[in-house]
Amino acid sequence: MTQKDGAGPRHVLFLQGPLSELYSLLGERLRQEGLRVSRINFNIGDALFWRAGGARAFKGKKEAWRGFIARYLDQNAVTDLVLHGDQRFYHRIAIEEALVRGVYVAVSELGLLRPDWTTFERNGTSVQSHFPEDPAAIRAIAEAAPAVDFKPLYKTSFRRVAVPDMVYNLLNTALWFLSPHYQRHTPGFPPVEYMAHGLRMLGKQRRERIVALLLDDLKISGQPVFLVPLQLDGDFQIRANSPYSNMAEALEEIVNSFHRAAPQNAVLLVKSHPLDDGTGGHLRTLRALAHGYGLAGRLHFADGGDLMAMAALARGAVTVNSTAGLELMMRGVPVKTLAPAIFDIQGLTDPKKLDLFWNQPHPVDVEMLAAFIKAIAATIQVRGTIYDEQGIRHLVDTMSERLIFRLCNEPLGFADKAPRRKKLDDLLLAHSRFTLKGREATATRSSSPKAIIGSL
Repeated sequence: MTQKDGAGPRHVLFLQGPLSELYSLLGERLRQEGLRVSRINFNIGDALFWRAGGARAFKGKKEAWRGFIARYLDQNAVTDLVLHGDQRFYHRIAIEEALVRGVYVAVSELGLLRPDWTTFERNGTSVQSHFPEDPAAIRAIAEAAPAVDFKPLYKTSFRRVAVPDMVYNLLNTALWFLSPHYQRHTPGFPPVEYMAHGLRMLGKQRRERIVALLLDDLKISGQPVFLVPLQLDGDFQIRANSPYSNMAEALEEIVNSFHRAAPQNAVLLVKSHPLDDGTGGHLRTLRALAHGYGLAGRLHFADGGDLMAMAALARGAVTVNSTAGLELMMRGVPVKTLAPAIFDIQGLTDPKKLDLFWNQPHPVDVEMLAAFIKAIAATIQVRGTIYDEQGIRHLVDTMSERLIFRLCNEPLGFADKAPRRKKLDDLLLAHSRFTLKGREATATRSSSPKAIIGSL
C-alpha cells in the first residue's frame, strides 16, 4: 500500500491547500498509513494551517521557484504531489516539473456539485481536467458507478468561510516582510477587498428588494429572459481558462450578439456573483453597453438575488465557463458557454454560435445530464466540504483512500490527454485575431460601446 512499483516508500509532498485544516489532517492520516509526508510553505499563513510536520519554507523570488521545486522533487524522491488549484503560479510550475518526473499529481478545488462536494482530480481541473468529454465514455462510467444520494449532508458555516480567509490574508499582509517575494494568487489587496465587502453588506437588503421587484416585473411582462451569471474578474476561470482578461470583455461580446441577433422582445438579465465586492464596475459597464447598443429597457442588472429564482424565468443562459451553468442545466435551462468548461459536453450545452442561440436554445439532454452528474460524482468529486467539521472528516477519509490507492479519476475517468486544452488554445488564437481586428476598427469609431466603457 505504501510502495510505488516496488521502488521504495511513497513520499507525498503538499503545497498550498484550501484555507482549513483539511490538508494538515490529510497529511497526518497518510503518515499514519506509513507514507512519508512533507510540505512547502510560502508564507506565515501557510505555516499556520499546517500542523502535520515535515515543512520547509520557500522564500525566494518567483524566478527561483522552478529550480527549487525541481531539486526538491529529485533530492527527496517525491512520488506524489497534492495541491489546491492548478493555476496558481507556484502550483502550475510544480505540476509541470512533477509530471515530467512521473510524479502522481492530485489537485483539489471547489466542488462542481454544490453545496457539499469537493473536486479531487488527477493532474488538473477545468481546462486541464482529464475527465473525458466523449458522451459514450461518460455513459460507460455512469453505468458502472453506484447510485448516489445527492441530498446535502453538510452545512456551510459562514464562520468557517470568512474567519480562515481573513486570518490567512491579514496575517500575510501584516507580516509581509517574512516572505517579501511571495506572489499572491489573487489580484486584489485583501484589506481593501474586506472593506469593500463590509460596505457592500450594508446595502444588501436594499439590493435584494430591488432585484425582487425586477423579477416580478419580468414575470408579469412575459418577455423571454436570457440570463448571464457573472464570474469574478480575479477567478482563474476567467484569467487562465478563458480568452477574456475580465468580465467586461465577455459582456461586450454577449451584449453585442444579443443586440444583433436576439428577438426584439427579449431581455438580457445579468446577475452579479455572490462574492462580488462591488468594485468591478459592472453597473457602469452595463449602462455604457445599454446606451451604446440602444438596449435601454432590455438590459437589466440584478445585483443580488437568487440564481434559481432567475432560472425559473430564463429561456436560456450564457456563461463563460461558470459552474453556475451546470446548476442551471439541472433546472432545465439551456446553456451556452463561451469557453471550455468541464460540463461543455455534446447533449448538454448548446453547440451553436452565440448569435443562433438566442432564437433557438438547444434543450438539455436530461438523460445525458444524469449520466454526467453520476459519472463525475464517482470519479472526480468527493463528498464533503471544508466548511463543516464532519464534512472535513469525510473528506480526509475519502481523499486519503484515493491517494493511497491512486484512485483519482477512477474508474475510467482519466483520458490520456486533457481534452479541453486544445479547445482553449484554438479559442485564444481566434480571440487574439478578433481583438486585433476590433482595435483597428474602433480606432475610427470613438463612439463605440468599448470606447464608452473606457471613458467612464
